[in-house]
Amino acid sequence: MSRRRIHVLLAGRVQGVFFRRSAAQEAARLGISGWVKNRPDGRVELEAEGPPKAVEAFLAFCRLGPERARVEEILVVDRPTGGDVGFQVEDGG
Repeated sequence: MSRRRIHVLLAGRVQGVFFRRSAAQEAARLGISGWVKNRPDGRVELEAEGPPKAVEAFLAFCRLGPERARVEEILVVDRPTGGDVGFQVEDGG
């Protein structure tokens, strides 16, 4: 089975708007593994892995974010797959 892993940095109004919780819910819905955390510089950082179509759908969510978010910048880098299980909301900045 083909898999894709991405590392993402999101800037804008992405902290204090339930971005991490919403990302975890969307990841669970799509069967995505990985993690998400707030960074001290005000950005949100995450990694996500799963079937390529599911990762693309998750990335589409990230570009918009939850209702109160305003994503102004997104940087996406492909990474080697690691076979993670689950999706973690981590403490951060």
